[in-house]
Amino acid sequence: MTQRSRTAIVTGGLSGMGLAIARRLIRDGVDVSIGARRGGEAETARAILEPHGIAPHVAALDVRSSDSVAGFVDEVVARRGGVDILVNAAGVYVEAPMTDHSDAAWDDQIDTNLSGTFRMIRAVMPHMVAAKHGRIVNLASVAAHQGMANNAAYCASKAGLLGLGRCVSLEGAAHGVTCVSISPTWVETEMLKRFMDADIEATGRPAEEIRAEYAASNPQNQLVQPEEVAELAAFLVSEAGRAITMEDVQVNAGSLW
Repeated sequence: MTQRSRTAIVTGGLSGMGLAIARRLIRDGVDVSIGARRGGEAETARAILEPHGIAPHVAALDVRSSDSVAGFVDEVVARRGGVDILVNAAGVYVEAPMTDHSDAAWDDQIDTNLSGTFRMIRAVMPHMVAAKHGRIVNLASVAAHQGMANNAAYCASKAGLLGLGRCVSLEGAAHGVTCVSISPTWVETEMLKRFMDADIEATGRPAEEIRAEYAASNPQNQLVQPEEVAELAAFLVSEAGRAITMEDVQVNAGSLW
């Protein structure tokens, strides 16, 4: 009997680090299901994925909704027979000073970044425990360790992932389920590029100068690339990562942010 290839769910897999991780896992022969808010837009998903030469299963997923999460996971399990890997990369980021931090900005970041990760783990854990095997990777941030002005909700949501991961790793340990997080500094994703574009528009300064400023935020003077985070994730979900759990790995290029 041919052994079933590993099955992975990657949330937020249509952009940034999520997309890079999905691509890397597919290279390893993993069957990847991408869940994203835009996942139900077939043409949009195709336009994003075709240039990368990959055709993973893609469906709509809103991690803020328990019903959406349950439906997405149930479909993957029905199609594939289980879930071996969960990568929680779905996330949002909104800056606002504490005195102007609206309930909406706070709620959306906590609900997406932290509670959304909780909902995904809660949905896949029974299948992983039953299979006596599972790998869970949460995308946190150096913001989980360091405060940053005007980022109360984001920092709180990412710090919460560390506590959540410790609890999950303890509950999963006896069942072959690991849970780790990756905490990057600035990564050159679409989100960072939007910040750069906003800086360019606001200041009129050259794009190269703005990019160099972000790169200079770490001692290596280079922006972290999504593919570098993907390589780490691929190792952590492999059999070589079996004993690595309850851990947060900072990809910080030597910086505190």
